[in-house]
Amino acid sequence: MTRLLTPHIATMTELREPHKVVARTNGQPVAILKNSALVGYFVPIEAISNTEHEPATLKDVKKSIARRRRVNEPVLQYLKDK
Repeated sequence: MTRLLTPHIATMTELREPHKVVARTNGQPVAILKNSALVGYFVPIEAISNTEHEPATLKDVKKSIARRRRVNEPVLQYLKDK
């Protein structure tokens, strides 16, 4: 059984009118179900508008790759043999 990450749910049919789903859930994320199986999440802009997002610079990306190299290297070596 899949654990939902939000208490709000909607069906694929209900997403035909997303504004009603947003109004019903007060702008909170919604789990989308199809035939009682989780398909994904609908995250209205209101749910993320309070946070500031900045794009990563090339320097940030290179720093992150270097930091994760020790963890990623064994996986990359394993995949080379496949």
